[in-house]
Amino acid sequence: MLPHIETIFLRQMASGDRLFLQVYKFIGSQPGKKVYIQSNLHGAEISGNAVIHQLIECLLSVDETDLIGEIWLVPVCNPMGTNERAQHFSPGRHCAYEYKDWNRIFWDYEKHNHDLFTFTKSQIHEDITTIRQNYLSLIKKKFAQNLDLINSPGSVPYTEMFRYQLQSLSLDADYLIDLHSSTNQGLDYVYYFRDREESAKYFLLDFGILLDKYDGDAFDEAFIKPWLALEDCFKQLGREIKFDIEAWTLELGAGMQINADSVAKGVEGVKNYLVQKHVLRNLPFTNSHEMYFAKSSNRQKYYAIAGGMIQSRVALGTNIQAGEKLYQILSFNKENQLPSVIDVYAAEDGLVYDVATNQAVNQGEFVLGIIY
Repeated sequence: MLPHIETIFLRQMASGDRLFLQVYKFIGSQPGKKVYIQSNLHGAEISGNAVIHQLIECLLSVDETDLIGEIWLVPVCNPMGTNERAQHFSPGRHCAYEYKDWNRIFWDYEKHNHDLFTFTKSQIHEDITTIRQNYLSLIKKKFAQNLDLINSPGSVPYTEMFRYQLQSLSLDADYLIDLHSSTNQGLDYVYYFRDREESAKYFLLDFGILLDKYDGDAFDEAFIKPWLALEDCFKQLGREIKFDIEAWTLELGAGMQINADSVAKGVEGVKNYLVQKHVLRNLPFTNSHEMYFAKSSNRQKYYAIAGGMIQSRVALGTNIQAGEKLYQILSFNKENQLPSVIDVYAAEDGLVYDVATNQAVNQGEFVLGIIY
């Protein structure tokens, strides 16, 4: 099956050069769910591009009768971030001009919907398909107002133009998958939202983090938050309802690297998810997978209590007990004293899921993250 390939203009630079997105749309012979998958929203997080490439190669060999619905793939979705350089390093986490995190800029309908209760009450006896269509129509109508501002004489900052392009591609999706990596050195895991644990297992990763606190500014949050709010409102009115709408962020390995093992896990997991969600047929799949789940509110970051060099740090993926040594800081003072070694110990039991790439730290800089 060959995709429909669409190229979308993003931005003209001062030099006259132009930046574009490219969308690969695989459309099956039967209507069904829409899946939206993107990668490289943060400039240094490149492993998802390799995942999308392998997914494209897989879908090229799939017969269109075995795809129910459509799959949209957007690699290198943020060329501004991807192309950013600081000597040999690729930061690309923030818009350098506005200094906003590229994944904290997105438009959240719930923040603009001030009459959710009235809408929910009007839909209380409707079937779930009709409710979804009616609510999506409201979201699209409000979202379209962003284009009026973009095209106005005053226009808007680039981050608002950029978010409009990505969200216009994904707003009507059923399943959204955002492929990331750790900015530092991280485990392979999936972020998920409430009541979606069973689907999280389809990605075949060993570790999942429930986003139990969020503001709606991240890409996955902005997509699903209005639907979770609608589910809550129905519950308050006495009707239990759950939309078959899901959003995921897969964290695959380390920044500035394409780790073959992380890519393989990402490809296998996404394919298994698509089969389990009845988007793809006639591909091998795994029915059950045990995962370790934790809450995002139970993460603790450790920041350097002094400047220096990190040594004797516990390895990524280590299960640590309270009171165990996490790392040492080799501190070179400028006070006519010999260098000192400072030991840092764990405050609680937990799993080391993220560690800084740079082992030279200024006081107050990130060293590692633990989840419990």
